[in-house]
Amino acid sequence: MAKKKTFETTLAELESIVKEMESGELNLEDTAKKYEQGMKLSKTCLDFLEKTESKIQRITSHLDGGSENDNPGGTVNDV
Repeated sequence: MAKKKTFETTLAELESIVKEMESGELNLEDTAKKYEQGMKLSKTCLDFLEKTESKIQRITSHLDGGSENDNPGGTVNDV
């Protein structure tokens, strides 16, 4: 079973690809493949960040006295 990626492991993988590309040692075809991989990882990182931002906003809203509709059907522990 594949281990679920975290933001940190995804970012580390992206940083590794950037270093490879910046080295100048890849041919054009490999550079294009690495670019594609990097863009997918970048999107995954952005998704992680957006999800976390949304979670923080829900928590903050609840703690600031937001309405019960801020977390419909759930509790703070569900966030």
